[in-house]
Amino acid sequence: MDSIVENVGMPLDEYMRLYEEQPFELINGEKVIKMPNVIEHGDIIELMYLAIYMIVSAKQLGKIIREMPFVLSYTSNWVTGSRIPDLMYYTAERLAAFQEANPNYKKMPYVLVPDLVIEVVSPNDNLSILDEKVDQYLLDGVQIVWVLDPQKQRASVSNLIARQPFTKQQTHLTPTDTLTGGDLIPGFEIQIASIFA
Repeated sequence: MDSIVENVGMPLDEYMRLYEEQPFELINGEKVIKMPNVIEHGDIIELMYLAIYMIVSAKQLGKIIREMPFVLSYTSNWVTGSRIPDLMYYTAERLAAFQEANPNYKKMPYVLVPDLVIEVVSPNDNLSILDEKVDQYLLDGVQIVWVLDPQKQRASVSNLIARQPFTKQQTHLTPTDTLTGGDLIPGFEIQIASIFA
């Protein structure tokens, strides 16, 4: 019996052209338009960006990036998926390897799954869809996902448990708890209450 293989995705140059017209994520072959954020959302992103940037730039640990896409690719010229996290972080070693392997890296999106992704919950976010998004980040290879929820004044930290088929570990932090960078961003810590102040 013959099988039909459907190519889900698009060439990288087409992805970049379409993204320039209207930012979007490519999820399971479907374009999902990126909606504008509210001020509270933007303020939290800015606060987290600056707090992490101060640590990673001083210690040359890696790079924190705001609202920029990373793409999934089977080859360097075919995009099979893309995401636009509120913030994403790459360790210096992985970023250097990506740049060395892609001399033209400044003219392309990151074809590299981040080490850490941070998502801020918006008032109009569907929480079950957001939970699916966290699962997909982890399946894509993101080590840790932080979800910051200003409405509930809490954060959740998700990662996969090593050597177990998709077993997600999730920790919920309340305003009195401290969010730390662990091994990925040593020295980074911020009290949950101060994120939403």
